[in-house]
Amino acid sequence: MRIMPQKIIDVIIPAYNEERSIANVVNDIPKNLVRKIIVCNNNSSDNTKNVALQAGAIVVDQALPGYGNACLKGLEYLAGLPSELAPDIVVFIDGDYSDYPHEMFDLVKPILEDDIDLVIGSRALGKKEKHSMTGPQIFGNWLATNLIRLIYKHNFTDLGPFRAIKYNSLLMLKMADKNFGWTVEMQVKAAKLKLKTTEVAVNYRKRIGVSKVSGTIKGSISAGYKILLTIFKLWFKS
Repeated sequence: MRIMPQKIIDVIIPAYNEERSIANVVNDIPKNLVRKIIVCNNNSSDNTKNVALQAGAIVVDQALPGYGNACLKGLEYLAGLPSELAPDIVVFIDGDYSDYPHEMFDLVKPILEDDIDLVIGSRALGKKEKHSMTGPQIFGNWLATNLIRLIYKHNFTDLGPFRAIKYNSLLMLKMADKNFGWTVEMQVKAAKLKLKTTEVAVNYRKRIGVSKVSGTIKGSISAGYKILLTIFKLWFKS
């Protein structure tokens, strides 16, 4: 058991048709570290909601499709809490069990010990199980992070979904993207506001089930286009 300073940490898990994996994710999250586990059920057609509830998570329903919409629903839930119950830190992790939830300790450590605002779990720095990421995913991350470095003079190695951020800093970002531009929007806005960011190595495995993004050519192209569009759109708003 690791001892951590007393901070309120809540977890947001966007989930669309993840009935086979969601319980694994919820069960593996260190319960001595977090307060609330919020599964954002993104209009799933399977049993994701009930499985998440049985695993002990809070479930909020988001009928509007889109990764960002699911995350925004989780933030809406947190915003509805009394101010004295607001979290200090929010962790985002996917519901497909490709990340290792127990690595959450390492993810929040820079915030707790070094007053960092945003910590990205970098798959590029960690160990990836064979075939856990497709070629287009790896190239897309490389291209996007190098564009951020070129345009915003800020170094990232990954757009990984496993990340932790101070709640107050998250509110400053005024997140708005409704789909796959969510992760890059967070990183670009953090760079523009000159928030303190860092990365920690996280490991990555093949997800349970078929990816809604990288599992199809259309999904990969759509996600890549959205990520690049978000980078340049935010640049022109400078």
